[in-house]
Formats: sequence, structure tokens, C-alpha cells
Amino acid sequence: MKIAIIGTGHVGLVTGACFAQKGHKVICVDNNHGKIKSLQKLIMPFYEPRLEQMVRRNYKASRLIFSTDIKQAVNFAEIVFIAVGTPLGPGGGADLSQIRRVAKEIAHHLNHRYKIIVEKSTVPVGTAEEIERIIKLYAPENASFDIVSNPEFLQEGSAIETTLRPDRIVLGVKTKRADNIIRLLFASFNSKILVTDINSAELIKHAANSFLAMKISYINSLANICEKTGADIKSVAYGIGLDKRINPHFLNAGIGYGGFCLPKDISAFIHISDKLGYDFQILKAVRDVNNLQREFVVRKIKKSLRNNLKNRHIGIWGLSFKPDTDDIRESPSIYIIQKLLQEQAYIKSYDPYAMKEAQKVLPNIHYCRDPYETAYKTDCLFIATEWDIFKNISLPRLKAIMRQPIIIDGRNIFEPEKMKKLGFVYHGIGREEPQISQIK
Repeated sequence: MKIAIIGTGHVGLVTGACFAQKGHKVICVDNNHGKIKSLQKLIMPFYEPRLEQMVRRNYKASRLIFSTDIKQAVNFAEIVFIAVGTPLGPGGGADLSQIRRVAKEIAHHLNHRYKIIVEKSTVPVGTAEEIERIIKLYAPENASFDIVSNPEFLQEGSAIETTLRPDRIVLGVKTKRADNIIRLLFASFNSKILVTDINSAELIKHAANSFLAMKISYINSLANICEKTGADIKSVAYGIGLDKRINPHFLNAGIGYGGFCLPKDISAFIHISDKLGYDFQILKAVRDVNNLQREFVVRKIKKSLRNNLKNRHIGIWGLSFKPDTDDIRESPSIYIIQKLLQEQAYIKSYDPYAMKEAQKVLPNIHYCRDPYETAYKTDCLFIATEWDIFKNISLPRLKAIMRQPIIIDGRNIFEPEKMKKLGFVYHGIGREEPQISQIK
């Protein structure tokens, strides 16, 4: 099939590359001329494992092209995906200005040739209806089209895998014609396809991300209880994860969720609920717990250095919100570093891919060549992102180069007993010695 993707962010570019990999002809469009020129030179706008190789292969095979011409894309394609950004607006809801602009532009180039316009961006329920109204308002009278909702569930760091082999493909449709064509497009993905009404499809995305965030905030709250009782959060999480109704996914205690999707989607879902007249108290608590977890970690670092961070040398391992991505948006690490800087600490940091992005928001910290340089002569080392390079570090060498062998492990990548035997002062999340001897 001939496919157009409007927007070349994480969702748009990965989606376009994966469709091309499946043998479809794909044109990816963006109004950022610099980004398109770079993509035409096969320079990726962000890091994602396997993406560059896939783009390069399909570009050279002429299955994937890049353009700034939306008219060219609409005229070329049978199916047009809208994958532009929906950042948070001033009131906490999703900013749909890019969606509206693209819908209007698409409308101008429609004609009697039937098109399916797919809403791929994460949007509030009811957005597809607005897209349809805009297109009908600006399109020629003979325009023939249908709107489909196909929410994305890709995971940064494993975006290729989760796009080519997703747990499920959700399709919100209104007509049988659109249903038949869009099913055919996804038939080769060999995943469960759920076809539903458009409003339900839009709601599924926000509901899924909100539930995952709820699991993260729950396990982090439970980790704080573990620290007060002497229980081990890894054992507790394993025990509850064995229940098939719960499962072990997203039960890793740490410093809270981040990235572009979860924080934005939780806020947007709360905003939607408020507008509908429903007080979504659980989600508000999820958001509050996540914010408090970052403060909790800052206090843990301060306590390890006797509540005085002035001129203390602190090493930070990890800047991205998760491993295998350079995305620092809403990264807990960035927030925690900013708090440490306010306490006049001296910060050194290393991340395999995210340092270039971090320099834009944290210009006044020292960026290092490797994890060892980051830890050299530090008073404390904080592990913020669970990159494999950190898990495979030489611990004896690490201890030898630190001024004080204090480690705050925000991702629980090491075992407390082993670290203590090696002579580290080690603090994980939910893996502390009990602070109370008994519960009264």
C-alpha cells in the first residue's frame, strides 16, 4: 500500500520505517526543513536501537522517502497517518493545535479519490470527531475519506520491536470500507487486532498508560513501606507479580516514571475527566506519588551526606528517563540533578546517548567520557538510569576511585549484601535496613 506519515517524531518515524520494512511505499512528511534534510542524509533526529539501520535499508530500497510537501504526501497515499505532537497545554490538557493544522492542510488536498486518514497521535477522546469536522469544513465537496483511530503503543528503547510485534493493534472505525482496508494493512503484523468504535479506541490509549503509571506509583509507595519495616521490595514485588491477575511487569521500584508519554497522558486524562465532571482521584494520587518519589530520592542523597550538599562532588549515572533512548523529557534524573544544584552540589554525569540533549537544559554540570570518570573522587554516586554499561561495571575498581564509596541506587541494579561486602555504603529503593523495630 501507499502510506503517508505526517510527523517524524518517535511515533511517526518509527511507524514509517516499520511499514516500509513490511514492503509498503512510505512517505514521511514534516514541516521542519532541517530535520527532513538530515533524514535525507540518513541522520536520525533521535537515538532508538535498530532505527537507523532500518531507515537506511528502506530508504536505499526506495520504499521510504522524506519530504516537507504535505500535498505530495496526500496525493501519493491511500492511507494518511497523523503522527504530530500533542504536548501539554497551559491548562494541563493536550495541545491539539498541530492536529488541527494538519487536518486543515490534508483537507485542502483531498478529492474524489478515497483516503483513510488515521489518527495515530495520542489524543483526548472525541478528537477524531473534531478532525472529521475540520476536514469536512475545508475539503472540496467531492472529497471521499474516512477517519480511523489507531493509537500507538510503542515503547521507547524497544520501539521497533513493539511496533512490528505489538501486544495488540487497536483500530477505531466507523465504516465497513475503512474496516476492511485498515485490517488488510495490519494483517501481516501477526498480532491480535481489536476493532472498536473510535471513541473507545481513543480512550484505550489513555487508560492503558494511566494503569501502567498507577502500577509504578503503587510499587514505589510499597518500597517506602519496605524501607520502614525491613522488607525487601524485590521479594515483595516478585511475590505479588506471581499472581496472574497482577503480573510482574511495571513492578520495579525506583525513582518514578518519566518520558514524554506517561506524565503527559496522565495529566491529559485528568484534564479530560475534569471537563466531563468526574474527579479522577486515583489518577491525581498517581501523579502526586510520582512527584513525591523524586523528592524522596533527593532526601535520601542528602541524608547520605549528612544533609549538607554544598561543594560535595556527586556523580550521576544516567540522564535519559529509561535505557536505550536519548529522551530526557520529564526524566527523573534531570529533575533530581536540578534539585542537587540548588543545594550547591558539584555534579558530574555520564549517559551513553543522552548527554547531548541534557546539555541543552543542564549546561552547568560536567559531562564525562565514561562511568569511571563520573565516579572519580566523588562523595556519592547516584544511579538514575539502568543502562547495561552500569550493571557490568567493575565494582572493586569503582570503590577504589571514589572519595567516599557511597552509592544511591535509584534503580536497584545491584544487590545490597554484595555491595556491603565490597565495602560500599549502599542504599537502594525499598531495600534498606528497618527504621522501626516493630509496628505498634
